[in-house]
Amino acid sequence: METFLVAILCGFLYFIGTSRLGYGLTQATGSPIFYGFILGLVYGELEKGLIIGATIQLIYIGIIFTGGNMPSDQSLAGIIAIPIALQTGMDTEVAVGLAVPFGILGILLDQLRRISNSYWISKAEKYAEVMNARKIFHCAITYPTITIFFITFIPVFLITLTGASAVTFVIDALPQGIIDGFSVAGGVLPALGFAIILLIIGKRDIIPYFFIGFFAVAYLGIDIMGAAAFGFAIAAIILFNSMNKKEVA
Repeated sequence: METFLVAILCGFLYFIGTSRLGYGLTQATGSPIFYGFILGLVYGELEKGLIIGATIQLIYIGIIFTGGNMPSDQSLAGIIAIPIALQTGMDTEVAVGLAVPFGILGILLDQLRRISNSYWISKAEKYAEVMNARKIFHCAITYPTITIFFITFIPVFLITLTGASAVTFVIDALPQGIIDGFSVAGGVLPALGFAIILLIIGKRDIIPYFFIGFFAVAYLGIDIMGAAAFGFAIAAIILFNSMNKKEVA
């Protein structure tokens, strides 16, 4: 019964986060960290839910919807991976590796949404010819929202309802080497998300420093405050060296 209710909740969360209702809020309500917060409360593991959600969020932090096209769906990645991870006790890195394929699957659902919207646009044009404002409103808001509900709710509900047991069975059957590969990939993907951000803002020369910090935290066990202190010192060295070069010039 609990899994059934969680599946319903996940379906609604994904619908709300991708339906474009309250357009300015969808970036928040459709984010993995928001899903991690809600589902963490549901499972009584708020900290782990936030950690998994935030880690998945890092993968997509640098993604740009060029021309409005969705390169990957962070909402579907989060809403599928987070509850499964919380139900099965999956490690964060493995959960991140699991999330990525579902993010790609979300592109298909987005295309279905666009196709359905094009149908309602054509209907609205016909109603515009006869000046039927009420029907135009329904074609713009009501009918697309109902259609999108079924497109988004049903797949997430079904996957969440059956996903935990299926994933547990698959993970138990997989060799440990493959599981370790998921963990490694899940640990590196967030770094790539930040790297994309650095490329976008045109600061390619600082990318090596980012990876130095990332792997120092990941493999040397340096905590966040220690990494911040080292980062500040390195930034100060770079600043002073650039100032000295300008003075010499």
